[in-house]
Amino acid sequence: MPAGSVASIISYLDRNGMDMNALDRYILRLYGYPQKGWIDIGATKLAKGDLFYKLTHAKAAMTKVTLIPGETREIFFDELSKSLGLDKRRLDEAYNNYSPYPDGVIFPETYYIPLGISENHLVYYLVKKSLARHEELAKKFFGIYNRKKWFRYVTIASIIQKEAADEKEMPLISSVIYNRLKRRMPLQMDGALNYGPYSHKKVTKARILKDTTRFNTYKYGGLPPYPVGSVSLAALKASVKPAKTEYLYFVKGKNGKHIFTKSYKSHLRAIKSGKK
Repeated sequence: MPAGSVASIISYLDRNGMDMNALDRYILRLYGYPQKGWIDIGATKLAKGDLFYKLTHAKAAMTKVTLIPGETREIFFDELSKSLGLDKRRLDEAYNNYSPYPDGVIFPETYYIPLGISENHLVYYLVKKSLARHEELAKKFFGIYNRKKWFRYVTIASIIQKEAADEKEMPLISSVIYNRLKRRMPLQMDGALNYGPYSHKKVTKARILKDTTRFNTYKYGGLPPYPVGSVSLAALKASVKPAKTEYLYFVKGKNGKHIFTKSYKSHLRAIKSGKK
């Protein structure tokens, strides 16, 4: 339903085959004021009085979209554009207008979205709600919210999210990241290279040699410039409170879990055992 006066809405309904007349304008006013936007009237055949009641009392038609932890904003927007019939370019433009960082801002959860929402309003809602959630969590952990400092933790959490086999491993992965940063060692973590369109791409030696961005933690020291994807609460907790270890290395074992080690020599042994 468009925004406008009762008279203009009656005219709109008449133009769309609803067979309205001048008297209906006064009848509609008795029911209340019509809602604007998409409205779920729940039926295809209604008496005129029932239609007027629905227009003034029914809830908006909704759909739900889910962002899973670890997914990148680019892949998420690709899915939104296909499932909701939205323009990907407009989604990207709106995100660049409202978000302080290219990724990692939208919090992973299920959102209920009115059908027919515009790209601009959808992204505004997602970013605004997510930034409020980030501020809430920062204040819960630290008592204050400093956006720049907080999103450093989000960046660490985004790597943890990509690397950990499960939530139990997250504090251990976090400890390796902090231990390496403290020693000024490059992180050398594949998860950092799963940014943007590469969310589900296997990181190969060729890719490591070819990628010249700051996300290539094999070539560059420190953290990537911003998060590499969405982060769960568990990953955020791990980034804020890493386990106390001396681990500097980890490699995936035969059971899919990681083997954590303190020295390169023991790391090489873990690699061999993982291949057996």
